[in-house]
Amino acid sequence: MIVVDNLSKSFGKQTLFENISFKVNRKERVGVVGRNGHGKTTLFRLVTGEEEADSGTITMPRNYRIGYVAQKLDLRAGTVRGEASRGLGAEAAGEMWRVEKVLAGLGFDPKTLDRPPSELSGGYQVRLNLARVLLSDHQMLLLDEPNNYLDITSIRWLERFLVDWPGELMLITHDRSFMDKVVTHILGIHRKKARKVSGDTAKYYSQIALEEEVYEKTRQNDERKQKEMDLFITRFRAKARLAGMVQSRIKSLEKMEKKVKLVALKDLEFTFTEKPFHHKYGMTLDGVTFGYEPGKPLLRNFTLSIGARDRVFVIGRNGKGKTTLLKLMAGVLKPGAGEVVSPQSVAVGYYEQTNVSSLVDANTVLDEIASANIAQDPKLPRLIAGAMIFEGDDALKPVRVLSGGEKSRVMLGKLIATPVNLLLLDEPTNHLDLESSDALLEALDGFDGAVVMVTHNEMFLHALADRLIVFQNGGTTVYEGSYQRFLEKVGWNEEEERPRKDVVEPEVPADRKNPKGMRKLRSGILAERSRVLKPLEKRMAEVEAEIDRNDTELRAMNEAVIEASRVKDGTLVVEFSKSMHRTKASSDRLFMELEWLTREHEEKNAVFEERLQALGEEGESGEGPGGPSGRV
Repeated sequence: MIVVDNLSKSFGKQTLFENISFKVNRKERVGVVGRNGHGKTTLFRLVTGEEEADSGTITMPRNYRIGYVAQKLDLRAGTVRGEASRGLGAEAAGEMWRVEKVLAGLGFDPKTLDRPPSELSGGYQVRLNLARVLLSDHQMLLLDEPNNYLDITSIRWLERFLVDWPGELMLITHDRSFMDKVVTHILGIHRKKARKVSGDTAKYYSQIALEEEVYEKTRQNDERKQKEMDLFITRFRAKARLAGMVQSRIKSLEKMEKKVKLVALKDLEFTFTEKPFHHKYGMTLDGVTFGYEPGKPLLRNFTLSIGARDRVFVIGRNGKGKTTLLKLMAGVLKPGAGEVVSPQSVAVGYYEQTNVSSLVDANTVLDEIASANIAQDPKLPRLIAGAMIFEGDDALKPVRVLSGGEKSRVMLGKLIATPVNLLLLDEPTNHLDLESSDALLEALDGFDGAVVMVTHNEMFLHALADRLIVFQNGGTTVYEGSYQRFLEKVGWNEEEERPRKDVVEPEVPADRKNPKGMRKLRSGILAERSRVLKPLEKRMAEVEAEIDRNDTELRAMNEAVIEASRVKDGTLVVEFSKSMHRTKASSDRLFMELEWLTREHEEKNAVFEERLQALGEEGESGEGPGGPSGRV
């Protein structure tokens, strides 16, 4: 737990927050919200000691362990597996099953685990950094936009991991759906102050809005009363018989707190410029095939027609072809086979993650937006800059000094400046804060054209999607319906995308009428099942025995603590308490390993049962060659 007391921080003339105080208590998961540039990341850096506060204190228990994914990469090991295992503490050293479980959850292909980390893409290096922190023995995690480089299945895995996290957590993310599923409290940095509430983001924002409404009404009432008192004092100051009433009002006026009018905070608020379109379909992909390497197509004979007002969302693991599909639609890439066609009246607006590199560093925000203003309306760029929260002199900032979030807003501004009727958007919410993401969702909902969007943000999927292009199981399918219906009817078949080790798929015998051949096949399957499952069963028995020994030790130590407390031997109480803590931590890790072993055993045993059934036999849980193999 941590206690923040009267903390203030400024950079030059900009005050991020002043005299903020809050606590993060045991087992609380706190989502940190606030507009970009209002100090969320700086708060994390103050907690970790990377920044110093102007005033105030941050206190925490002695030896309190905080895990923070630093932006600067520090990769030292020779392999991906070795780098991730650096996070394991001394007591957990060698527990490679935990390392492989976390790496698999974050989307690492088993084939990459023995490769050097330097060969990974930047996104996967960031994931590796995250994996190392998740594996470490920390009491608190500070996660700043952890899902920026994760695909949708990895985000869903991380969500489950954090919900089960036994310690404290502070989380910054632009994904409201992800935050609401994970956190127990919201800490908002708002108007240079901090407010912590129990519940989700909806409760926090509702409470802030209600409090500001009450404040403004109170301020207006106070101003009216003050004016009435001033008028009474001015009119009757000279009247001797009313002197007492005048003095009473003067004293009341002096005691009244002067409430400052709240400055309206600018929200990202915009609508896309629409170009009229009267066709039924905005784009058709007919038999499109494309791959970067010969014989390895990302898309094979893919066909799709996009209706004039469709909301099509492209989802799936990273590296499967989602961005490539959008580039084919935008004409950036040409298909190896098939064609992409659109009516001449279709005007495409394309937003791609790496397009921020197309911004000219020397240009101002206004210059960049004006460069996309094909109508040459001199007022429009300034209006759009204001809508993107670049007001006044901020619109004259050069691109080189902008943050990642500000550059994303410039790209959106350029898109808004051009009349379009088909939007192709590749992860547009990256680097946007919650308020800006909400504004984008609202703008897309009101857009009178077609939208094709790549996203891992489930809030957008639930709110807008009526069709899905799903990259899964090595293929590409079009799903007609909402995202919720997809989850209920199809779902993310994550386990199928990871090949099971040591297990061969069910085989069907060529000749079922050959009893001798059938018995031979069956004996071979039973022998293989024993070979594969036996090591798992042996380790499960060892883990269970270790857990039993720990339980016995804990009971004995608990009795010893009670006896030491009775005789008032504080030294013994402390020693036994530390031993109990270490033993409990060991048991927690053992239970996690047992859960993983059990799941592996069930999955592999199920495959052998299928193979036995393919022979016309009922899969047995009894003894075959090598002993029992039906353990669950």
